[in-house]
Amino acid sequence: MTDEVVRLERYAGPWEPDDPDANFKAEVADYGRLDPLHTLHGLSAHTGIPVGALARYVLARFATTGSGGLLELGPAMVGRLREPVRRAEADGTDEARLAAYREIAALLGWLGAPLDDPDLYPGP
Repeated sequence: MTDEVVRLERYAGPWEPDDPDANFKAEVADYGRLDPLHTLHGLSAHTGIPVGALARYVLARFATTGSGGLLELGPAMVGRLREPVRRAEADGTDEARLAAYREIAALLGWLGAPLDDPDLYPGP
C-alpha cells in the first residue's frame, strides 16, 4: 500500500436541478467553504496524532458510515424503507410521494419509539 497525496479542492458545481445527486453536490459545495485543516491541526496539537493520520481516520470513518448504517438497520429494514420510495417514483405523482413520506415517517416513528421513551420496553 502506498500513501497517496490528495489535494483538497472546493466544489461549486454546476449540476442540473433534476440531477439525482443534486442534494449531495450541494452539500459538498456547502462544506467545501470550510477549512477542515484548521480543526485537524488543533486536534493534532492536542493529541499528538499527525494531521495526515487524522485526515485518514476522518475519511475512513465517513466512508464507512453507509455500511455501518446498513449493519445497524439490517437489510430487511433498509428494504422496508426503500420500498415506499420505489413505489412512489414508479407512480410518479406527488400524492404517491406524500404517501411514501407518511409510510417512512411511520416506520421511523416505530424505530425511534424506544429512543423517545426509554421505559417503553421494561427491563428484567
